[in-house]
Amino acid sequence: MKMAPPNLVNEPDGELPRRRCSRYRRRILEISQSVAALHIAPAFSCTEVVDTVYNELMKWKEDGSPLDVFIMSKGHGCMIQYVILEERGILERTDLETYCKPDGRLGAHPDYGTPGIAAATGSLGHGMGMAVGMAYAEKLQKNSSKIYLVLSDGECQEGSTWEAAMMAGNLKVDNLTAFVDYNDFSGLDRMSESHPAFHPLVDKFRSFGWDAVEVDGHSQLDILSGAQRPHSARPLAVICKTVKGKGVSYMENVPIWHYRSPNPEEYAIAMQQLQDE
Repeated sequence: MKMAPPNLVNEPDGELPRRRCSRYRRRILEISQSVAALHIAPAFSCTEVVDTVYNELMKWKEDGSPLDVFIMSKGHGCMIQYVILEERGILERTDLETYCKPDGRLGAHPDYGTPGIAAATGSLGHGMGMAVGMAYAEKLQKNSSKIYLVLSDGECQEGSTWEAAMMAGNLKVDNLTAFVDYNDFSGLDRMSESHPAFHPLVDKFRSFGWDAVEVDGHSQLDILSGAQRPHSARPLAVICKTVKGKGVSYMENVPIWHYRSPNPEEYAIAMQQLQDE
């Protein structure tokens, strides 16, 4: 398995992942200016998580196609997936420029069949089941591919998520790693207030037959260390504590940014804050 150096400087130009993620966030903001609404805050909260999966954990073929599988179960956060796929040359620049347009192929949630998209995840609660099935199929075929899954904490309210999680524990699919974007928001409400029995999430996964660890979801080093920690023949859950809207001060933990795009003045402020990182 590829291991990163302590500072995670692994790109040809020596770019730090922190700056890389700022660039991703700026690209998402650019796209937001051509549509009335875009799920910015959900994408910003899991930016470091998705960056770590694609750029640190996943294995790639020489032709640029992945050997491992990534599922964005948190479909409304897909803009971070789109911008990374664009940078890797899997999606075209015109694909993002026509996001949510009649002549475009990228929608507000990922669609299977789009280059780089392994599963359609517009309906929350289905990603875990698909990931478990894929992981078990890989084991039956004795393949070495790993399945990486990003869940929202909100979709962990879905019974289907826990049914699949229990099956994953029963099947001992140790080739499955699930990252939970634990930003403590579900739409407009804080999970800690509306669903107090939801906590502690680490213990929930462990009771379903998983290994589980909680990490700082905005530290690529923490995320990578959590994902690469030694564990038994069980699936692994990495609970990533994050901030919704991370990176732009007026968006952080403000519910309206789950849904809307910034106006020109707000856009300029956001771009400046991310440029200064």
